[in-house]
Amino acid sequence: MKRVLTYGTFDMLHEGHINLLRRARELGDYLVVALSTDEFNTIKGKSAFFPYKKRKLILEAVRYVDLVIPEETWEQKIDDINNYNIDIVVMGSDWAGSKRFEYLREYAEVVYLPRTRGVSSTKIKRTCGNLLRVAGD
Repeated sequence: MKRVLTYGTFDMLHEGHINLLRRARELGDYLVVALSTDEFNTIKGKSAFFPYKKRKLILEAVRYVDLVIPEETWEQKIDDINNYNIDIVVMGSDWAGSKRFEYLREYAEVVYLPRTRGVSSTKIKRTCGNLLRVAGD
């Protein structure tokens, strides 16, 4: 069985996330998603609209996802690969060449998948914020 792992915040789940999860799952037989905890997002300087427990619940309902685990540190990746017998680590192409993932090639295959054009959580949050501001005028 070929096991695949990906990492992310997966906030405000959208078409781009589903495309990434589907394509990651197509590379193997079992998909593990390491979901950034709220505390880790704070360390990364990010914030999620939905808290970890709700994002986890949503991801667990996606048919391409077999297991959701917490991502709590940058350094846990080698342990994740070993603990879950991972063959392939998949990330979006915006991470291509990053020191955060390239060193993992010693432990597993690393694949960068293209992002879905025109959609991102940041763009959705910005649009929602603009709509709320306009509605408040």
